[in-house]
Amino acid sequence: MVNDALSPQDTLLLNNNGAWCWFQDERALIDPANNTLLVGSVAAPEGPGGSNRGGNIEVTVMHLATGERKVHVLHQRLESDDHNAPALLIRPDGRYVAMYARHKTDNYSRWRVSTRPHDASEWEPEQQFDWTELADGRGATYSNLHYLSSEDRVYNFVRAINDDPTLMISADDGSTWSYGGKLFTRPKIGYVNGYTRYVSNGTDRIDLITTDHHPRDFNNSIYHGYIHKNALHDAEGNVVNHPVIDSIGINQASLTTVFQAGTTLDGDVLTHGWTTDLRRQGPELAAIVTCRANDVNGPLRREQMLDVDDHRLLYARFDGAGWELHPLAVAGPGLLPHEQDYTGLGAVDPNDLNRVYISTPVDPRTGVGTARYEIYCGMTSDAGSGWVWEAVTEDSAVDNLRPMVVPGDPSVHAVCWFRGSMKSSQSYETEIVALISSARG
Repeated sequence: MVNDALSPQDTLLLNNNGAWCWFQDERALIDPANNTLLVGSVAAPEGPGGSNRGGNIEVTVMHLATGERKVHVLHQRLESDDHNAPALLIRPDGRYVAMYARHKTDNYSRWRVSTRPHDASEWEPEQQFDWTELADGRGATYSNLHYLSSEDRVYNFVRAINDDPTLMISADDGSTWSYGGKLFTRPKIGYVNGYTRYVSNGTDRIDLITTDHHPRDFNNSIYHGYIHKNALHDAEGNVVNHPVIDSIGINQASLTTVFQAGTTLDGDVLTHGWTTDLRRQGPELAAIVTCRANDVNGPLRREQMLDVDDHRLLYARFDGAGWELHPLAVAGPGLLPHEQDYTGLGAVDPNDLNRVYISTPVDPRTGVGTARYEIYCGMTSDAGSGWVWEAVTEDSAVDNLRPMVVPGDPSVHAVCWFRGSMKSSQSYETEIVALISSARG
């Protein structure tokens, strides 16, 4: 079922009801030990299965050789919200960990561990970490799992205390968890504090990019740093906080700036940055940033109609010494009328930082608008200065949103996204699809 080259005609249906937010990782993995693709998602009552399925936390497993697929339910009807999508991890013993939380509506991080190695068909009973006292009852959101072999420790990054990026740690590969401290903190403005994306080398380092606050409430810049040997460093390697574990957190502006609010690129004044994706290869990193272009509306009260109508996707590249920021594509208007900074998003290929996939209603080859959000693949030969684009989807009847390129096996190239109709993070009728090939091209 794995093809030698990507073609839209080879699109595979993975799950007929599901979506995800973009602040959980890994939402999808390839397990080379059994040649399977695993994708986590949340079902909605608008889709197949209706209210009996809405809010199910699900993991779809597809065997790459046969195309056989199975949807496994981790938690029935937890909450109909794409923010609750599970983060997945393959433990050193081959068993899977799935971690998930509601969208700030209760105080629990939940997890399950598969009963057998490389087998998602059965899971141990769900366990919960209670944030109530630590977070003063403000709720927990998101899960991001990273194992560092040099420490033999798993980290889970959660939005919790003061709505700051906060961590849990596990010394037994995710079977049990304890509170690990806070990464960042500052007086909260508006809804929450820093939106953070993470990527690990799997050995001794976790890199991250983060914002100030929500772009609806603040003109965000974006900052980069990394965790190494229980210390938080800026991009130049300077220690800005030590220790990380049990820290009360620092201001994220202490890190290295990747995107400065108010930057002008190609004649566009860019503001209100949001973190979209982050990947690494060796010492190099690549990030995708979403921002507003030439925003003349300024801050709006939350009860006002939000009408920001022009966004950009930017590509940032770190060569091990410093960051370079480049225009990537026009991202169009806000995806949802009440979320003016939502876009179709984009993803960096974790096995080739020169390749990206984006979702946009503006064809990057021509600059012409399209009726629906379409997926495009971009390639660069000069670390992001210039791009060559190909359409992955065209003339679609529905929107194609939030692509991701699945890590886990460099010999398999899998691009997943969901397509359909999305009215909000809590209301969508979308299905999950993939293009999979064995040749990298």
